[in-house]
Amino acid sequence: MTISVGDTLPDVTLVKATEDGPEKVQSSEFFAGRKVALFSVPGAFTPTCSARHLPGYVEKADELKAKGVDEIACTAVNDAFVMNAWKSANDADPVTMLADGNGDFAEAIGLTMDGSGFGMGKRAQRYSMIVEDGVVKELNVEQPGDFSVSSADHMLGQM
Repeated sequence: MTISVGDTLPDVTLVKATEDGPEKVQSSEFFAGRKVALFSVPGAFTPTCSARHLPGYVEKADELKAKGVDEIACTAVNDAFVMNAWKSANDADPVTMLADGNGDFAEAIGLTMDGSGFGMGKRAQRYSMIVEDGVVKELNVEQPGDFSVSSADHMLGQM
C-alpha cells in the first residue's frame, strides 16, 4: 500500500553521515514534533537529481523555513557515505541527507521503483512530502521520468 495524505510515516531506520561516522536515525524520532520538507530522489549523483532536484531545495531553503519548515531532508536508496559526498559536492548544507541504503523506508511507504534497466536495482520513486509530527500533510509523487510536482517550487506553492 502506498502512503497517503493523513497517514503516519512508518518507523524505519535510516542512516545519516556525521563527523563520527554513520549514525542510525529512527524515522519516528526524526519526524516527531516538527515540520519537515522531505524529498526523495532515485539516486545521488544522477542527472535530474543533481542538476535540478537537490539544487532547488538548497536555493529555496530560506523560503521553506520562512513558511514554517523546521528541516529539509532528502532520502535515496544510497548509503550514507554516497549521500554525504553528494551533499558536499553540491554545497547542500541546508539539507539533511537520510540514507535508505536497503530501501526499507521506500518499501514501507510503498514508493519503490525498479531501476534494473539502468543497473540501479530497486530504488525510491521521485517524490516530495510535507510531514508534520510524523503525519503526511502533502504528498507529491512524480510520474516516471517527470520532474515537476516534487520540486521545491511546487512545495512552496502548497504552503
